[in-house]
Amino acid sequence: MTPVQAIQATLAGEHAAVYVYGVVGGRVSSSADPALAAKVAQAYTTHRGRRDQLTAMVRAAGAAPVAAEVSYRLPNPATTVRQLEAVALTVERQCSEVYAQMVGNTSRANRQWAIEALTDAAVRQLGFGGSPMPFPGLPEL
Repeated sequence: MTPVQAIQATLAGEHAAVYVYGVVGGRVSSSADPALAAKVAQAYTTHRGRRDQLTAMVRAAGAAPVAAEVSYRLPNPATTVRQLEAVALTVERQCSEVYAQMVGNTSRANRQWAIEALTDAAVRQLGFGGSPMPFPGLPEL
C-alpha cells in the first residue's frame, strides 16, 4: 500500500465515523444520558476535524480525496443506550485499524499524526466500554 492509499483508506474510515456519529448523536438523548451525549458530541467533532485534515493531506499529495458514501450501515439498531455505546465502540475500533494501517504505510509527519490519532481512538474506546489492547487497531491473535 502506498502512503497516499493509506491516507485515502483512513479518510474513508473517517467519512464513515462522521456519518455514524451523526446518526448516534441524533439518537442519544442528552436528558436521558448526558455523559454519553457529551462523549458522542466530542467524538463527532474530533472525527470531523480528522476527516478535514486527511482531506488536506490527500490534496497535498496531489490526489483527489476519496468521496464519502451516501450512507453507512450501523452494526446494530442503535436504539438503546447500550446499543449506541456499542456503535461508538465499533467506530473507534475501526478507526484504530485504519490509523494503525496508516502508521505502517506513511512516514514522518503523517506517521506521527496517525500515531496521535490512533492513540486518541484507543483512549476513546475505553470511554465507550472497550478493553485495553496491547496494540490498538491490530487484530487480536
